[in-house]
Amino acid sequence: MRALLLSVFLLFAFKLIKAQDPAVKKNADTTRAKLDTITPAGYINKGKIAGKKAVYRSLIFPGLGQMYNYGLVVDDVKSGAVQGKKVLQKMYIIGKIGAIYAGGTLLVLSYIDNNKNYKLFLNELQYRQLYKVPSPENGLEQYTNDDALTVAKNIYKRNREIVLISLVGLYGLNVLDAYVTARLKYFNVDDTLSFKISPTIINSNTTMYGFHQVAPALKLTLRL
Repeated sequence: MRALLLSVFLLFAFKLIKAQDPAVKKNADTTRAKLDTITPAGYINKGKIAGKKAVYRSLIFPGLGQMYNYGLVVDDVKSGAVQGKKVLQKMYIIGKIGAIYAGGTLLVLSYIDNNKNYKLFLNELQYRQLYKVPSPENGLEQYTNDDALTVAKNIYKRNREIVLISLVGLYGLNVLDAYVTARLKYFNVDDTLSFKISPTIINSNTTMYGFHQVAPALKLTLRL
């Protein structure tokens, strides 16, 4: 009797120990399955990243965004990603940098000149209102009419404001050009452009006899 009980007890213990092995394997299999289902990194939009870098550089200092784009072209040539030396593209970018600084220099000189003349006519008007005679230091004795002085002062003031607006516009154009050039560099313009036309159904908001009305249509799918 004791031998029978001992045999039953040993058999029960053996079954219990054996039953624990699949649980461990199950955990390992679950961990392995989780590792296998990890998705790879998402798509990286190189054009968007390059555009942001070009914008930040252009905002810091005009022309830096164009220099960044020039560096991208140089890197492509060195790595062999493009054919040729891209001399024309390099010259084009350098030309844009020169145009930015040439235009900025002319606008700054124009602002200085218009601001100087504005203050000159303004001082002359203030002097005549105070002393009723032309100022001997301004050299505007030929303007005998105060209205002419006022018109000239207003013209130089308006020109000064226009120059300021033009400087802001040139600064913004510098940023926009750097951004667009960087984005277009990674724009896909190869021969993989295709389209597909397939039938579809358009659901309308109107109902008839309790059912939504539908209309047949064609769906155009572009592959860029």
